Amino acid sequence: MKIQNSEFVKSCVNIEDCPTDNPEFAFIGRSNVGKSSLINMLTNRKKLAKISSKPGKTQTINYFLINYLWFLVDLPGYGYAKTSKKNRVTFEKIIKNYIFKSPNLMNLFVLIDATLPPQKIDLDFINLMGENQIPLSLIFTKIDKISKLKLTENVQVFNNALLESWEVMPKFFKCSAIDQTGKEDLNSYIGEVLKIVK
Repeated sequence: MKIQNSEFVKSCVNIEDCPTDNPEFAFIGRSNVGKSSLINMLTNRKKLAKISSKPGKTQTINYFLINYLWFLVDLPGYGYAKTSKKNRVTFEKIIKNYIFKSPNLMNLFVLIDATLPPQKIDLDFINLMGENQIPLSLIFTKIDKISKLKLTENVQVFNNALLESWEVMPKFFKCSAIDQTGKEDLNSYIGEVLKIVK
């Protein structure tokens, strides 16, 4: 599947205001994991998702219509400590309401910084999704910033940590927004899921 058209549709904070007429693929991760850069890479648009050097830029559920067929959903990041407790609670409520209540969520892509050792907040979030049977895949980002050997090692360590709770690892991808590694694999996977739900 090739993304030939992408356009911003709307931003929401309440699930009741979200569109409900197309399949949805949502993207989430810790703040500053490279989510906006990845979305722009996937859609061939430099400024579709707003990129900021400051974590916590995305604060709403943002809908982008892709190929007039499905929605790419950009969710607020989790785990951003440098904001008020009130804001963190608000973001958490927005995220959970969407993920647990959206009737059209086909897959939740959870982004993981491949340059770091396993982070408890990532593992806890993924485990919570698994406990609630949310369809998800992992995307290891920023792979251009480390060697192939270190990447393999970090992914294996993360997998081992996750297998303490999971019987089988979720499907995962290795991506770089800089050199576009993983773009074709992600697009192909989304295309496969869309064929199943037609």
